[in-house]
Amino acid sequence: MDSQTATAKRTVRDAPTAATLKPNALGVLGILFFVLSGQAPLTGIAGAAPISVAIGNGSGTPAAYVVAGAVILLFSVGFVAMGRHVVDAGAFYTYIGTGLGRSAGAGSASVALFAYCVIQAAMYGLYGSIVSALVADHTGVDLAWWVYALVTMAVVQALGAAGIEMGAKVLAVFVLAEFSILLVFGLVTFFKGGGPAGLGVADSFSPSAALQGAPGVAIMFAVASMFGFEATAIYGEEAKEPKKTVPRATYLSVIVVTAFFALTSWMLISSYGAAQAPAAAGEALTAGDSAGFVFAPIADQFGGWVNDVLPILLATSLFAGVLTFHNSANRYLFSLSRDGQLPSGLCRLNTRHSPWIAGCTQTVIAAALVVPFALAGEDPVLTLFSWFSGLAVLAMMLMYLLTSVSVVVFFRRSREDTRTWNTLVAPVLGAIGLAGAIWLILANFTTLIGGSTTTAVALVAAVPVVMALGVLNERVRRRRTTTP
Repeated sequence: MDSQTATAKRTVRDAPTAATLKPNALGVLGILFFVLSGQAPLTGIAGAAPISVAIGNGSGTPAAYVVAGAVILLFSVGFVAMGRHVVDAGAFYTYIGTGLGRSAGAGSASVALFAYCVIQAAMYGLYGSIVSALVADHTGVDLAWWVYALVTMAVVQALGAAGIEMGAKVLAVFVLAEFSILLVFGLVTFFKGGGPAGLGVADSFSPSAALQGAPGVAIMFAVASMFGFEATAIYGEEAKEPKKTVPRATYLSVIVVTAFFALTSWMLISSYGAAQAPAAAGEALTAGDSAGFVFAPIADQFGGWVNDVLPILLATSLFAGVLTFHNSANRYLFSLSRDGQLPSGLCRLNTRHSPWIAGCTQTVIAAALVVPFALAGEDPVLTLFSWFSGLAVLAMMLMYLLTSVSVVVFFRRSREDTRTWNTLVAPVLGAIGLAGAIWLILANFTTLIGGSTTTAVALVAAVPVVMALGVLNERVRRRRTTTP
C-alpha cells in the first residue's frame, strides 16, 4: 500500500493523540438540517428564482433545477465513494490532497475556506438589511444594517462554541419553518391543479421550455442554489456511523433540495401562468422587490398574514445559513491546524468538543470582511451580498471539479473500490457537468454579481490567487519541516 492510500485509510479517530471532534453527535437528520440551512431554501427561492424567471429561461426555470440536481447527484456518487475511505472535517482538502497530492490539497483548502467565509459574509449583508428593515417597521428603531450583523456574529459564535448538537437543534426549528410553508404552498397549488392555465408541465419541463431564453443563466443560478450540500462530509467525524450516515445524508440532501426547488419554482410559475410569469418577475426586479414575486402568490393562497411572516422567516433562513457556514469554516480551520497547515492553537477544543479557537478566528474573519463595506457606506445587498455570493459559488464549483478528478485518480491508483460506475463513470460525467457549470458562471459572472465588468474580473482573479497562496504555504511549510 502506497503512502497516498495509507493516508486515505486514515481517520482522525485512529489517532488518539490528535484533537478530535465529538463523535456520534449527529444522525442523518441532524446533518440534513445543516445542509438545508446552509442552502437557505427561502433565501434561494426569493433571491434566485425571480432572476432566473425574468432573465433566464422563463417558465423553464424548474427544468434548470432538475439539470443542476442531476449534475450534483453524479458528483455525489464519487464524493460518497471517497468518503468511505476518508473521514475528516477537512472534506475537500483531504479528498483532493489524497488524490492529487498535498500541494493541490492545501491550495484547495484555502479556496474552500475562502468560499465558506465569503458566502457567510454575503449572507450577513442581506441578513443585516432585512433585519434592520423589519425592526424599523415593527418598532420604529432605525439602526444601520451592520449593527445587526455584528450582534449576530456574537450570537453565532456563542452557538458554535456551545456544541454541534445545540446548533443542529436551533437550525431544525428555523429550517422546518421556512421549508414547511414553501412546501405546503407547492403541494396545495399542485393538488389544486395549478394556476389560471393549469399546471403547465410542458411549459416548465419540456426540452423547448428548458432551452428557451438564456438557459445558461438559469442553470447557473440553479447550481448556486445547491451550494452547501457537501457539508455532509465535513460533519463525518461527528456523525453516527459515518460510513453509513454520510452517504445517506448526501444523497438525501441532493434529492430533497432538487425536488424542493423544482416543485416550488414550478408552482410559482404556474400560479402566475407560464406566459405571464417572466413579466411579473421582471416587474418585481425593477421595483427592487424580487421577494415580492414569491410572497404574492403565497399570500393569495394562504392570506395576508403571510406577508408579515415570510420576511421574518427570510431573516431566520439567513441566520440558519450564517450559523451553518460558521460551523463549516471553523472545522476547516480546525482540520488544517491539526494537519500542521495552520498554527496549532486553532485545533484546541472546549469542554463540549467544539473548535472554539477556530470559531473565534472565523468570527474575526467574518467581521474583517463585513466591516469595510459598512465603513464605506456601501449597499449591503447590491455589493456585499451580490459580489461575495458569486465569488463563493465560483470557488466552490472549482472544489467540486477538483474533487471529481481526485476521485478518479485515487481509485485508479489504489484499487480500493473497483465499482466502475461509482469511481469512474459517474465522477467523469459529474466533472464534465461541473466544468460546463463553471464556464456558464464565468460567462455570466457580471450578471451573477450584479456589478461591473471590472469588479467581476477582480473577484474572479481572487480564486486562483487564493489557491496559489495555499500551495505556496504548503511548500514553504514542507521545506521548513525537512530542513535540518
